[in-house]
Amino acid sequence: MKSFIYAFCLVLALAAPCFASDYTIGEGDALSIQVWGEDELQTQTVVRPDGKISMPGIEDVHAAGLTVQQLKKKLYTELSDLVREPLVNISLLNSASSKVYIVGGGVESRVFDLTQRTTLLHLLASLGSLAAADLHEAYVYRDGEKVMQDFHALFTKGDFESDIKLEPGDTVFIPLKENMNVFVLGAVAQPKAIFCREGFTVLDALLEAGSFNKYANEDTFTIVRKNGDERERIEVDANKLIKKGDLSENVLLQPGDYIIVRESFF
Repeated sequence: MKSFIYAFCLVLALAAPCFASDYTIGEGDALSIQVWGEDELQTQTVVRPDGKISMPGIEDVHAAGLTVQQLKKKLYTELSDLVREPLVNISLLNSASSKVYIVGGGVESRVFDLTQRTTLLHLLASLGSLAAADLHEAYVYRDGEKVMQDFHALFTKGDFESDIKLEPGDTVFIPLKENMNVFVLGAVAQPKAIFCREGFTVLDALLEAGSFNKYANEDTFTIVRKNGDERERIEVDANKLIKKGDLSENVLLQPGDYIIVRESFF
């Protein structure tokens, strides 16, 4: 008989929407509470602004701030005067309190329901393309302070030790990259601005600009890069890169770089 009861409770847990045992119940959450063999005690209830819930047969119970396991133990104690060894199952019907807010413009702003244990990396993986996001300047804001800054190593280099568990009310700020393009100018087939994706090189940029036009100086060209208030000029030996395949000349580009291909005088 006891094994049947436990099997029945397992079915209840699987049949209803459930949530992780470490989920913290909050105000506005809608709960389904079932007591094995006691239909009159089964109810659906919403956690009120005072943090309490109501159910038949007992006084109002404070639920906000408790995990599901803690609330089960509390209801077990409260119901023990009515039912011998009550078997209680609690399911989350709707989460109104456990939200994480994503803002900043680097991705579409949205509200994420935190119905189970979720880390920052899991959240980032659910957001789609982060190509326009400045992960270096991103941060998690919690209780008036930044609890983690710079997501680049976590997301692109697998620095999993820096991952953190998200908590209800966290705000994840992911800004837009200020300048996401490189610019190919001068004697090329199609002078243009090109989106600078991860691992983008000068050869990639030249190919997307249609390579040199007939007036180009095919011996050398220049990358102009801004470093703070200074401008750095990087000379690229086009002969080595294009004709000899010397990849040491294939400079890794940064957003905001200008590639200037000069015309030949001969």
